[in-house]
Amino acid sequence: MGFGMILFLDSNVLIYLIEGDASLVSQVQHSLQKLITSHSNTVIAVSALTLLECRVAPLRDRDTSLLQLYDDFFSTESLQIVDLSRNVLEIATRIRATFGLKTPDALQAACCLSLESQHLFLTEDRAFSKIEQLRVCKVLSES
Repeated sequence: MGFGMILFLDSNVLIYLIEGDASLVSQVQHSLQKLITSHSNTVIAVSALTLLECRVAPLRDRDTSLLQLYDDFFSTESLQIVDLSRNVLEIATRIRATFGLKTPDALQAACCLSLESQHLFLTEDRAFSKIEQLRVCKVLSES
C-alpha cells in the first residue's frame, strides 16, 4: 500500500483516547505521538468494527456530544477504515480456528493483517499476542 507504518488502533485504545480520564487520554496521546515521530510516513487505521463498537454506547445513551467526538474522529480525512471484506473474513476465520480468539478480536486482527504493510497493532488486550504475525504494541504504561 506504500505506507511507512500503519498504527492500527484496537477499539479499546480509541475508547481510552476519547472517553478516558485525563491521565488515560494523556498516556494514549503520548504513546501515539512517540510512535508517530519514531516512524516515517505513519497512517492511523481502524476496522469498520471499531466504528460500530465505539458508536453503540453513545447512541444507546443518547449522548450526542460523545457521539459527535467519535464521528469527528471517524471523519478524519487521513484515517484509514478497513472494511470487513471477504479477505478479512477469511483471515479472521483462520485466526479464530488457530488461536481461539473471539470473533470481534479475530476480525480486528484480520483487518490489521489484511493491510499487508508494516504495522503496529495498538491494544491493551493480551489475547492478541498469541498471533505471531501481529506486531502488538501496548499504549499504556504498566502500573
